[in-house]
Amino acid sequence: MKLSKEERSWVLYDCGNSAYSMAVTTALLPIVFGMFDNVNSSMDLGYFNSIASILIAILSPILGTIADYKDKKKRFFIFFAILGVVATFALAFVSPSSGQWQLLILFFILSAIGFAGANIFYDAFIVDVTSDERMDKVSTTGFAFGYICSVIPFGISLALIFFMGMDKAIGYQIGFIITALWWGLLTIPLIRDVKQRHYIEPEPRPVFNSFKRLANTFSNIRQHKIVFIFLLGYFFYIDGVDTIIKMVVPYATSVLGKDSLDTFMLLGILLIIQVIAFPCAILYGTLAKKYSARAMIIVAIITYILSCIAAYFISSVWHIFILGAMIGSAQGGIQALSRSYFAKLIPKEKSNEFFGFYNIFGKFSAIIGTFVMSLTTTLTGNAKYSILSIIPLFVIGFAIFITLPKEKYINANS
Repeated sequence: MKLSKEERSWVLYDCGNSAYSMAVTTALLPIVFGMFDNVNSSMDLGYFNSIASILIAILSPILGTIADYKDKKKRFFIFFAILGVVATFALAFVSPSSGQWQLLILFFILSAIGFAGANIFYDAFIVDVTSDERMDKVSTTGFAFGYICSVIPFGISLALIFFMGMDKAIGYQIGFIITALWWGLLTIPLIRDVKQRHYIEPEPRPVFNSFKRLANTFSNIRQHKIVFIFLLGYFFYIDGVDTIIKMVVPYATSVLGKDSLDTFMLLGILLIIQVIAFPCAILYGTLAKKYSARAMIIVAIITYILSCIAAYFISSVWHIFILGAMIGSAQGGIQALSRSYFAKLIPKEKSNEFFGFYNIFGKFSAIIGTFVMSLTTTLTGNAKYSILSIIPLFVIGFAIFITLPKEKYINANS
């Protein structure tokens, strides 16, 4: 499928922000955090992930509602993208030798807010750049190329880390700079080429009226029955997805131990997983056209449940590779198809408002998963049990999601 100029520019932003997701959220930051002598456990990072999620969850629906006004969406997108890029850049200037892990966490939280905040409006732009018929394919293409393109800055960072020393922070710090620059450069095409086509006309007292519209939408949620059911199921299953992305390195480090774990091999495996995720995300988009996005989301949820069970039994770095391949096969598909399935349910002129709800359900769920994994490890003293604690979230999400209709019945039931 040939992409239009707007679709291509939209996809390029996924290529940019995926570098952040890979380097900061999943790989480099957890390792740097663990280098601080005054940090008890790398699993403690789950608590700070939860704090960042709470902040963006509170802001999401409010910002989304205001951004539905004409010419507001891109302004909000630019603000949060810049915040994320600058905060990611700042991570490079906090060394473990300083002992100031609190400053590192502050910059991390700001970068996470920028990343998640920009994604509210980036996701909402999908209704402006493409049609319902092309939405599944465009969405999965974004995630697919996001995975494969994130390999470039992460691969460069990994090479620098290897040559400068795996146990030295300088390579990781340069990796943060590379990530910030990559993210910033690939944000430019969206800013230049993508326009807000669906909007609400400006009106007096926009902030007051935004809160009023938000309250009306929430109070009339019964008019959007399928949207509400989807968000409820999404709340649970996306929790597990986001938790695994954020906690895979702390989990592997805690289970295998710092002494027996080859950090370079672990990071190399994460790099390979990105490569695996690329064709799998494309495949999910292709199969969604044949079998429906709903069917493929169900397949992805089942894959994650099996992955969590398998993760309990890991005892070597190679087990992480096998587990990572399982997760990588479903990760892009479930995220991309959830986004496009939801975009087909909502009124396009209120895309930011509804994607604000989409984000708040996703972010509040992420609070549960990371917190539960960290708490389970603290209470039991065994990180292996923590991975089992998130299986119920996938199961509940699955039970709710299977009640939703296929796409061809959406308009008749919503």
